Amino acid sequence: MTQPRLDVLCIGNAIVDVIADADDAFLAEQGLAKNAMRLIDQEEAVRLYGLMGPGREVSGGSAGNTAAGVAALGLKAGFIGQVASDELGDIYRHDIEAQGVEFLVEARGDVGATARSLILVTPDAHRTMNTFLGAAQCLESSAIDRDRIAEAEILYLEGYLWDPEVPRRAMEAAMEAAHSAGRKVAFTLSDTFCVDRHRSGFWDLLWDGKVDILFANEAEAMAMAATDDVEQAKAVLSKAVPLLVVTKSEKGASAISGNERADIPAEPIGKLVDTTGAGDLFAAGFLAGQARRLSLEQSLTLGAIAAAEVIQHYGARPETDLKALAGDLLA
Repeated sequence: MTQPRLDVLCIGNAIVDVIADADDAFLAEQGLAKNAMRLIDQEEAVRLYGLMGPGREVSGGSAGNTAAGVAALGLKAGFIGQVASDELGDIYRHDIEAQGVEFLVEARGDVGATARSLILVTPDAHRTMNTFLGAAQCLESSAIDRDRIAEAEILYLEGYLWDPEVPRRAMEAAMEAAHSAGRKVAFTLSDTFCVDRHRSGFWDLLWDGKVDILFANEAEAMAMAATDDVEQAKAVLSKAVPLLVVTKSEKGASAISGNERADIPAEPIGKLVDTTGAGDLFAAGFLAGQARRLSLEQSLTLGAIAAAEVIQHYGARPETDLKALAGDLLA
């Protein structure tokens, strides 16, 4: 097996986040479930945007955020996601490349508008996401270059992109290419709504050995295992995947690999501002640790460090020197 050129290659929705403050009353008026994510069409995106307060545009998307975090930690990252030939598509490409990530897909003029997520942040720092997928759901298998996939030590995919059939086929092709090249495949469940819609398909991925590292938060893990006992959920899932990582918000995180288990607390923070991207940056830190052959505990700690940084400011991309925060872990 050849030496990898990239440490982590991420595939996911290429989305520009529009972040604005909102209160609980506004969420109630709009019939929005707090701290949840829903998919919306272009008409609803235009309507809701018109009602939101002043917004801040920041390139996002779950896997894109993870790629940016990996690069910020000093590792080599790539990203595959579809954008349109429009202003937001140009913004997305500029932002992710400026953060040191190789963007491996060309913009297209036949896929509608670039995806955007309207994120409403309440005073308690919880975010409610309203996502128009647009061009992101048009990622085709033809965009998957098997040679590029083979160049990455770890392929990371997001459950959010599993919903539309076209990018699902592209992701399946990427998984097959990665394993054919002897690389590892990591997958995040992304959200309980993804689990509810695709539980059977996700289980097929696990039982068929297509996932080497599975990321979930406690709610997603329990939804997958159909139990309200998080430890039981971990026990069930850890039997189906070589490495299971479960995040627990302010309670830290766990990793289980066979008979080995590690648990770490959350990193202390000054002020909680916006939880957008916390799981994405945690995955970035953990994957960076695994790419550097660190222990489960060290990898979890890197994830906690990256997550703690991103929740102390608006937006889901790091703004502080993550490599410096990692210190000796990545020296």
